[in-house]
Amino acid sequence: MLHSFASEAGSQPDLRQLLEELYEGRSLYPYSSGQSIRMAPQEIWIVCRGVVQLSTLYPNGDEALLGLAGPSMPFGLPLTLTHPYQATALSNVDLMRLTVADVEQSSTLTKGILRHVNRRLRQTEAILALVGHRRVKDRLCHLLLLLKQEIGLPTAEGTRLGVRLTHQHLANAIGTTRVTVTRLLGQLKEEGWLNVDRNHHIVIPSQTTL
Repeated sequence: MLHSFASEAGSQPDLRQLLEELYEGRSLYPYSSGQSIRMAPQEIWIVCRGVVQLSTLYPNGDEALLGLAGPSMPFGLPLTLTHPYQATALSNVDLMRLTVADVEQSSTLTKGILRHVNRRLRQTEAILALVGHRRVKDRLCHLLLLLKQEIGLPTAEGTRLGVRLTHQHLANAIGTTRVTVTRLLGQLKEEGWLNVDRNHHIVIPSQTTL
C-alpha cells in the first residue's frame, strides 16, 4: 500500500514559512512550464510553488523519471550522484535558491530540508518499485496512484493530478512507449478507472483502487 507523503508533509511545520522567516526579502526565481532549470554544484533549489520533474538520460537518449519535487521539496546537484541530472518545470514554478553553506549554517534549516529529502527518497523508492510489476498496465496504475498522493488535488469528481502530464512523461516513468501509454489510458478511461477533464488533466475517482 502506498504511503501518503503529501498528508505527512501537511502535518509538519511548513519549510516555506521557515525559509520566509530566515531569508525575508530573498528573491524567488520563476520558471515557466517546460523550462529547464539550471543547477550549480553548490546550490540547492527549494520549490515554493508548482512541480518540478527530476530525470536522467540513458546512453540511447531515453529519459527516466527520478522523482517529482513539489512545494517545500529540495533538489539540486549536491543531493544526487546521478549524471546527467535534469530538472524541468512541469508547471509554472517559483524557486528559492540556497547554497550548501546557507544550509550548513542553520541547524533549523538543515532539519527542515532533511525531512523533505526523506520524502523525496521514499518517493523515488516507490517509483523504482514500479519496475517489479511485469504488466505495463499495473505499472501505469501504480504510478497514477502515486501521483494522486504526491500532486493530487481533491475535486467533486475525485482527485485531479495537479499538473498536466503528457503520455510521454508517463511512458518515461514506467519504461514503455508513448503509444502503449495512450492505449492503456484509453482502456482505463473506458473501465471508469480514470477520467480526463476539459483541461486534459487526469482525474482519478475516489473509489478507484487496484
